[in-house]
Formats: sequence, structure tokens, C-alpha cells
Amino acid sequence: MIAEAGLAALWLAAALAFLQLGLVWFGLTTDKPELLASVRPVAVAQGVLTALSFALLVTLFLRSDMSVALVATNSHSAKPWLYKFAGTWGNHEGSMLLWVMVMGIAGMAVALFERALRRDTHMATLGAQAMISLGFYAFLLFSSNPFARVNPAPPDGQGLNPLLQDPGLAFHPPTLYLGYVGLSVAFSFAVGALLTRNVDAVFARAMRPWILAAWILLTLGITAGSYWAYYELGWGGWWFWDPVENASLMPWLAATALLHSVTVLATRDALRAWTIMLAVVAFSMSMVGTFLVRSGILTSVHAFAVDPERGTFILGLLALYIGGALALFGWRIGTVREGAQFELVSRETMLVVNNLLLSVILGLVLIGTLYPLMTEAFGHKVSVGPPYFDRIAGPVALALVIAMAAGPLTRWRKDQARAVAGRLLVPAIVLLLAFAVVSVLAWGRIGVLPFLGLVIAAGVAVGSVAPLWKRNLRRTPLFTYGMVIAHLGCAVSLAGMAADSAFTVEKLVAARPGGVIETAGWKVRFDAITPIAGDNWTALQGDMTASRGSGSPIDIHPQARFFTAPPTNTTEAALLTRWDGQLYVVLGQEADDGRWQVRIWWKPFVTLIWLGGMMIALGGTLSLLGRERRGWLQKLRRRSAVAAA
Repeated sequence: MIAEAGLAALWLAAALAFLQLGLVWFGLTTDKPELLASVRPVAVAQGVLTALSFALLVTLFLRSDMSVALVATNSHSAKPWLYKFAGTWGNHEGSMLLWVMVMGIAGMAVALFERALRRDTHMATLGAQAMISLGFYAFLLFSSNPFARVNPAPPDGQGLNPLLQDPGLAFHPPTLYLGYVGLSVAFSFAVGALLTRNVDAVFARAMRPWILAAWILLTLGITAGSYWAYYELGWGGWWFWDPVENASLMPWLAATALLHSVTVLATRDALRAWTIMLAVVAFSMSMVGTFLVRSGILTSVHAFAVDPERGTFILGLLALYIGGALALFGWRIGTVREGAQFELVSRETMLVVNNLLLSVILGLVLIGTLYPLMTEAFGHKVSVGPPYFDRIAGPVALALVIAMAAGPLTRWRKDQARAVAGRLLVPAIVLLLAFAVVSVLAWGRIGVLPFLGLVIAAGVAVGSVAPLWKRNLRRTPLFTYGMVIAHLGCAVSLAGMAADSAFTVEKLVAARPGGVIETAGWKVRFDAITPIAGDNWTALQGDMTASRGSGSPIDIHPQARFFTAPPTNTTEAALLTRWDGQLYVVLGQEADDGRWQVRIWWKPFVTLIWLGGMMIALGGTLSLLGRERRGWLQKLRRRSAVAAA
């Protein structure tokens, strides 16, 4: 009965979403406040029911109930409990139920905690959120039922894709989904503001925490996914420009632009139309990513290859939501009054430049991702890979990083070009020194983009901390520290990307146990091959020791694994991390003469990529906490003043 209870909870939640939309519609159009009074309780009940439905699906996976088709197809009784739990969303139907649950809980949070918005805008926002939810409820209930039974029940399940049997599955997808749904809330805010003609600074301050939280979660999800693919797939790379990787990158780019734009609107009451448009674009990119992953048109490690009819369903939702939002934007944007003016030399202008560059990168990535699919539909197969993205988007990204460093050093409203140049003098000097150093050490031995990346990273790192110069650090707002750390994280990641691209050394050998492999100053002694067994796999493990210079040998153990459910061969790379990089060792197949393929990479400073990603997310978190703390303190002061009066 657990499956039936979960399905019933899902149907009830869908009915409440329909009721919520109706209450908002009739409450706003007929001016009946008693109808609007019921919207919040309905939104709360909907969130509770979606959480209950998802919890029941998790229970089915943990119990290995093979009478449920989804469990039988994507789980196995011999799997460790963590992968039974995370396997709940390691498939199409479960991931969509996770999406719906997060959306329901987000709507509940908007209903319970949002108090800054005007009442009609708040209700219109909840109505828009209910409308979005209804489409996904319909998708689950009519096209992707996660609780469908199978009769007769098989004795055991088919198992989870071994590449997904990793702790990364428990962290990477949920954080991405939380980010996607956060963008759906921003989209609902934008629709509500357009419907009620209420696009102003108060609206922006209400929407900003949702955008910032979504951006933080997307940053964490992309960073975790990059590292997961890096160590799990055994290819030695951290980003492959896979279409499904791009599906998460595009919403992040749009969310980054939206975050800067909504900050200008909240702080200086400018960029009103730009903010609304970016909210639509950010959610559009989330929907495009959903379509790419679940339509069956892609074959990817990440993608769920499913019935193309489901892709048609999602494509219809995308056309409905995004087409409707663009139509609403075109209809109502003329009623949005122009915001405050600013001079050409100002922080607002730098943020506009920042957003334009982000939009250019977004457009280039979108074209590179969709173009092969469009040509294949006409019978021509075209491959668009890293060379396109690196050469086309790379220079724009470097320009973006430079603009990012200059923005915080420019004053709001109006500034003097000479004064801005003076503040940029020290970062410029550091950039020139970095140019000289890198030229001496690596001129002619590395590519142009890695060379520029290393040089620009040094200048941007100094420029990122420049806003703290001559400040009282104890009285500096927390969100200023957040901005500094996030921008510094961008410089750190850029340095890691450039160093990895410029200085990575790779060696592929066929070695026998007892041999020694030397590369990039490292000695790797291949001691033996040992058979081992895990919970649901067996492996041949390479027992090796690695040493550098006069350092002590360190044991490393790359593995070639075999999973029985489903039958799959995988590799488990051995990573040895040092302050200046990582040694990455992969054990391949055995040859007929008893030798084994061993692939070794020395990747200088590659860990800076993910350290920078975590710094970006940390900076966003500090900014969110700082702004929310300031808002709470202001409310407390107002209440104290009222009480005193």
C-alpha cells in the first residue's frame, strides 16, 4: 500500500495546485479577499503532500520493493543502502518527483515566509508557482508515474548504473534541482510583478534571496558534478562540454546575470525591464536543460534515455511557460516605468557590461549545444566539441573576468574615469608582473588561452580584494566579504583551469608488476595485482607506490571493477593530492603478454578549480546571510521604534 499512498498524495497535491491557481485567479479578478486568505494554507498543504509522496518512494527503494516497476528497473537488493537511497532520484521518474517535491516545498516557503511583497503581487506569485507545478504534476501522473506496479514482481532488480554508484549521486543532483527550482520561484516572482504592475526595488529585495540561494546551489552542484566526473569516469578531465553539462551551466550563467541585475534594482532602482527579462531567461534555461536530459535525444553518461513522447511533453511545457511569459513580458513591459538613471562611468554600467558578456557566453554555449541536434534532425551529423567552446567562449570569458574585477572598484551612479583607473593601478601592475613571469617561464610552451588565463587570474585576484583596502574590516558588511570571496574564487578557479590546461603531463604505458614508471618527477612502482570484492562488485586492484624526489613512498590503489547488476566494467582512479597538484593513476586492461595498461597524469594545481568553486559558493552564502541579517536588524529597529512611540 505504500506505492498507492504515494500516488494518492501526488494526486491530492496536484488537485491542491489546481485549487491554488483558481483561488488566486478569482481572488484577484473578482476582488474577493476571502478567497486569497485560503491560498497560503493550500500552498502549505501542497508542499507537505509532495514531501510525503517523495518520502514514500524513498521507503520503497530502501525496502527493495520489486513490485514497483521503478525500483525493479533501477535498484538491487545487494546495493549498499546509500545507493538505494540516492538511487531514488538516479532515474527519470524519481528525479522528476524530486523536482516536484522541491517545487512544492519552495511554494510553501514563499507562502509562509514572504512578507515584503505587496499582497496582490504575493498572491500572483503563488498563482504562477501553482501553474508551473501543475504542468509537472501532469507530466508525472500521465507520463512518468513513479509508483507504477509490475506484475509479477521479479525476484530482484536490474540494478543502478555503476557510474552512478558513488556518494556524488547523493549530493550533485539534489543541489542542482534546488537551484533549478529556485529559478522557478524567481520566474514566478517576475510573472506576479508583471501581472500586478509592481516592478520596483521592494519587489527586487524580496526576489533577491531566492535568486542568490538558487545561484549558490547551482554553483555547488556544478562544482560537485565536475569533480565527480573527474575522478569517476577515469578520463582525467574536469569538463567535457557534454550537452548535459552545458544544460546545468546555461542556467548558472543566466542566474549570475540575473543576480547582478536584481542587485542593481534592489539597491539603485534601475534595470527593471532587464531584471524581468533575465528571470524569464534563467528559468527558460532550466527548462531547456530538463528537455535535453529527459527527452531521449541525447546519449550521455548523465542523460536519462527515455521514451521520446516524454520529451514532447516537456517541450510542450517549455513552449507553454516560456512562450506565455514572453507574451506577458511583451504585453506588460510597457507599463513598467523606467528606473533610476546612471552615468556611463558607474558601477551600474560595469554590471550591465558584465551581464552582456554573460549573455554572449550563454548564447554561444546554447548554439554549440543545440546546433548538432538541429543538423541531425535534417540528416546531417555534426560534432561540436571543446575546440569550439574553448576558442569561441574562452576569450569572452576572460573579458568577463576582467570586467568582474573592475566593477566593485567603481562607484554607484557616477564616477570619474581617472579615479577608476587609479583604483585599478595596483591590479594592473600585478597583471603586468604576472605577464613577465609567465613569459619567462613558459613562453612558447603553452597555448594563448592558458597563458592569458594565468596572467589575468593574478591581476583579478588582487583586484578582487581591492574593495577591502582602506576599510575598517570589523565594520565591513558581511555581504561585502561575500562579494570579495566569490570574485576571488573566480580568479582561483581560472588559475586552476589555466594551469591544468598548460602544464598537465600524461603518460600511457604497458607495465608488468614489479616495474617502475617515471613521469613529471614522479616514480610509480607497480607492485602487484590483487583481487578484491565489495558489496556488489569485484575488482582487480593495482597495488602501487608513488614517490617524488626524496619523499617517502605512498601507497595508491587504482582498480578495474566489475559489477554484476547490471553487468558493467568500470575504473576507479587513484588520486594522490599534493599542494601543487594531483597525481592521477588509472588501471586499464591486461594484455596477452601479462602487461597492464597504466595511464598516469600529473595535473599541476588542478585542485584550484574546485577550491575556487567552493569559494564562490561560500561568498554567495556570506552575501545571503549578510543581507538577510541586515533585513532582520532593520525590522527589529522599526518594531522597537513603533513600540517606543
